[in-house]
Amino acid sequence: MIEARNITKFFSVVNDDRTADGLTAVLSVSLQIPEGRFISLVGPTGCGKSTFLEILAGLQAPSEGEVWIDGRRVLEPLPSSRKEMEAYRRRYRFLSPIANSLLRDRPKHDIAMIFQDYAVFPWMTAIQNVRFTLKLRGTPRARRDELAKKYLAQVGLAGSETKYPAQLSGGMRQRLAIARALSVEPRIILMDEPFAAVDAQTRERLQEDLQELCTSTRQTVVLVTHDIDEAVYLSDEIIVFSPLPGTIRNLIPVNVPRPRRRGDPELTGIRERVLAIYRHDAEHLCDWSI
Repeated sequence: MIEARNITKFFSVVNDDRTADGLTAVLSVSLQIPEGRFISLVGPTGCGKSTFLEILAGLQAPSEGEVWIDGRRVLEPLPSSRKEMEAYRRRYRFLSPIANSLLRDRPKHDIAMIFQDYAVFPWMTAIQNVRFTLKLRGTPRARRDELAKKYLAQVGLAGSETKYPAQLSGGMRQRLAIARALSVEPRIILMDEPFAAVDAQTRERLQEDLQELCTSTRQTVVLVTHDIDEAVYLSDEIIVFSPLPGTIRNLIPVNVPRPRRRGDPELTGIRERVLAIYRHDAEHLCDWSI
């Protein structure tokens, strides 16, 4: 279970004239994601979706609020005063360099994250990329080769193990990124526009592969996407963010059995509902700007 409690993220901005300003990217977002669900976050550009996803992953600390995964807090809000900062340092200061080295690179939560830009090492072959990820997660050396081959095959890269990323197509590089994430067998996968950089045909194939994998593994997936068709096709529920500052605008269930068929009238109806929300918000913003 992922639980976000009243998440707010505020960024300080320095203008060209050196005056200070501020931007609230996410405002009071509360959300519960049960285990095994596929959730998509959609909304207009710049509405805080990716920021919220990084807060779920622990890559950013919220300005206010908390994220809990299976009863454990991911990160606390950033300290906002000197007193809070001192307390924060005391709480997280390790007792010795030995303790620090033991805990380094050990994930607090069973999460893998997939980014838009593939995030693979160009100087490593496909299998070396996956092995390195397994090494960072502490997988015993004896199992790394077995797991790397298994998950490369699962995403359709059997026979390409010794190729470098430059020798792979865009879709194959994204499959490699997915294989790396799956290889550590996480319970939660967070994805930020993972298919945005590939062509439409490859994107559809990757969506089908992802749907099949998630159906068989029952992992929890949170996907940020601008592609409404992608969200409708893949999700158990779609969460629509409002324009900035990002809040939860609507929660739309997708109760269509899997495997799904593109063009299904029920999926088309859900797509039209999401588009109607977009149009309403766009018209509302125009009204305020007049």
